[in-house]
Amino acid sequence: MSARLMQGNEAIAEGALAAGVRFFGGYPITPSTEIAESLAKLLPKVGGTFVQMEDEIASMGVVLGASLAGKKVLTASSGPGISLKQELIGYASAAEIPAVIVNVQRVGPSTGQPTAPSQGDVMQARWGTHGDHSIIVLSPWSVREAFDIAVKSVNYAERFRVPVILLTDEIVGHLRENVELPAEVEIYPRRLPKISRAEGYEPYAPDEDLVPNVANFGEGFHIHVTGLIHDETGFPVGSPKITREAIKRMHEKISRAQDEIIEVHQEFMDDAQFAVVSFGGTARTAYEAVLNARKRGQKVGFVRLITIFPFAEKILRELSKNLRGLVVAELNFGQIVNEVERAVKNCPVKLCAKYDMTIFEPEEIEASIDELIAEVNAK
Repeated sequence: MSARLMQGNEAIAEGALAAGVRFFGGYPITPSTEIAESLAKLLPKVGGTFVQMEDEIASMGVVLGASLAGKKVLTASSGPGISLKQELIGYASAAEIPAVIVNVQRVGPSTGQPTAPSQGDVMQARWGTHGDHSIIVLSPWSVREAFDIAVKSVNYAERFRVPVILLTDEIVGHLRENVELPAEVEIYPRRLPKISRAEGYEPYAPDEDLVPNVANFGEGFHIHVTGLIHDETGFPVGSPKITREAIKRMHEKISRAQDEIIEVHQEFMDDAQFAVVSFGGTARTAYEAVLNARKRGQKVGFVRLITIFPFAEKILRELSKNLRGLVVAELNFGQIVNEVERAVKNCPVKLCAKYDMTIFEPEEIEASIDELIAEVNAK
């Protein structure tokens, strides 16, 4: 297939389509609107449906309804819209409804700076909705990877029956690159009941991987869907035992698959004494900063988080055993740095933060590398 000049947001739309998404419900908001615009053109061509709702709450509600009816679904927004979606993201977690939510981050809080890049929604992606819940969060750093991560997000949503957050940013969303898209992609199908109603089918009875095979609405099965804690029938049960088991299972279906879900991109780590940890659009600048540092003879490695949550705790802990220190570069006041510090424990960690509407220059991250090396050598 020949290369195409494509924007990151457009690549997300193409990836979702390739993965089988046939329903989009959304509301325009900078800097995510190109995803909606692309799918408004593309979905009708493959028999899919595009709906612009009156607001972000309705947008989340309509995609959950479409998912329960058997469609693979996607919605897209930015910070303020994602805040409005949170209650229904929690509902999707409790009711185990597959859905992909794209967040093209911009400066916040509130309406912030609508067209400016940021990575300030990291903790919102993990903990934005209330209660204990499991979730998967992925972040691309290029246009081609935006396509690939969109495919993977849809597959994970379907496989684990969870909301998946595709956490990108204005940098990647509006980046244009020449990309070659694959002719075919691996697609995970909608999970379906393995036994009939007559054989005693219960919609929330977990499979071997702890994920239930909930029937689609309208296909002849009696199912009950609720945000209340429920037993395997899907009906609410006010039992401490059932509550404990239900919440534990929703977490364990993700945690037991961590080795498969967690993806980290590493370079120059064989001889590294120090390393830069980053993700998303900022990782592009961090990579150049690492290259420049190595040209100066500094033994610096590069670690990029592709899977943000579940967090790559074990990987970072192992890497840190051979390092003298880590720089965490992120386009916010400091969020993922807390997860890194928790993971690496005794390894010095230095935050390189930026939150002034502008992207990093390599020199800014290089300065943090120099400062960390000087601080560690002075001890």
